[in-house]
Amino acid sequence: VIGTGRSGLLGSKGGMSPRPSDAGLDEDAITTYDLHRLNQKNISAWNMKRLIHIVKNRGIATLAHVIDESANDKQDVEIQSEWQARVAAKKIFRNVSKPGSRCITKVDLMRFMSEEDVVRAISLFEGAVETGKITKNALKNFTVFVFRERRALALSLNDTKTAVKKLHRMLDVIVCIIIVIICLLILGIATTHLLLFLSSQVLLMVFIFGNTCKNVFEALVFLFVMHPFDVGDRCIIDSNQMVVEEMNILSTSFMRYDGERIWYPNSLLATKAIFNYGCTPDTGAVFNFSIHISTPVEKITALTEKIGRYIQSKPSHWTSDYKIIVQEIEDMNTMKMQLQANHTINFHDDSERQIRRSNLILELKKYFEELEIEYRPLPQDVRLRDYRAP
Repeated sequence: VIGTGRSGLLGSKGGMSPRPSDAGLDEDAITTYDLHRLNQKNISAWNMKRLIHIVKNRGIATLAHVIDESANDKQDVEIQSEWQARVAAKKIFRNVSKPGSRCITKVDLMRFMSEEDVVRAISLFEGAVETGKITKNALKNFTVFVFRERRALALSLNDTKTAVKKLHRMLDVIVCIIIVIICLLILGIATTHLLLFLSSQVLLMVFIFGNTCKNVFEALVFLFVMHPFDVGDRCIIDSNQMVVEEMNILSTSFMRYDGERIWYPNSLLATKAIFNYGCTPDTGAVFNFSIHISTPVEKITALTEKIGRYIQSKPSHWTSDYKIIVQEIEDMNTMKMQLQANHTINFHDDSERQIRRSNLILELKKYFEELEIEYRPLPQDVRLRDYRAP
């Protein structure tokens, strides 16, 4: 059950019922059975409100606590940091896998969920689609990833709610002033001299706070109309790559790769070019290398096949569409070649993207050694002269 300390997918070790019981559930709880049926077309406002409430105010319940119902400490139930996420992954692995096993198999998962849910769950873990097994490292990475995504979503919802509350207060003040003026006009209290005095005061306030009001209006347009990013998105602003930390009415804070926090006024951000990695599609990768002109075509074909098998063995890292092209022949000695591949992620997770790129480069190096593909520079003429000191 999403939003409670129980799971609607868990039953006895002998099996589970296809539809979890709704008895004893919290009002805001949503069973995973109902969650899988929700989409953008059939979700109601009530269900959306419950989901937002769960994300903002509830913690992530661990499977270890679900199995061991004797745990009552809240710190053992909710995941509140990446360290707790790794600890929870260890507990899940220990409770789900067989004793002494180094991975979780489909048979292990069948004790807790239906076959359809097992297939859906296997596809979420790195390397599990090819092997049908979930390693401890893959489970840790997935648990940390879920915690990060949920934290970013909760922060984004909280910042949006805070900004809307501040906007409501500003509008309430303006409406109250208008209502007071209308009441004075209706009751006949507001005379011409009073209105003239108030208008002069308004002009004075505009002269003093005119620029501030302009900045507030531009910030509101930027935040609610343009809305180029959310909390947790990785962006490039002024050639600096940063992650959005907090969004307010007048300013937005960013975190750089070195931990430095930068605040930008929203009115200033509205005039800058912002590149949001979180909104970009899956990115491509290009690998340039050179080989000697005498390399046989058979070796190039074998290299292409080896690279293709590696990429197809990593469907969670790379898409199946890749190319190896010959760019040009230089000085009748060098063939410049290029490998083009596509990631299954975008620049938002830059560290993971660099790790996948590094692994593919190491595979290329191994294939070069196996096929004895090398690069040799052009021979150079060396002339020796007999040099004698005077």
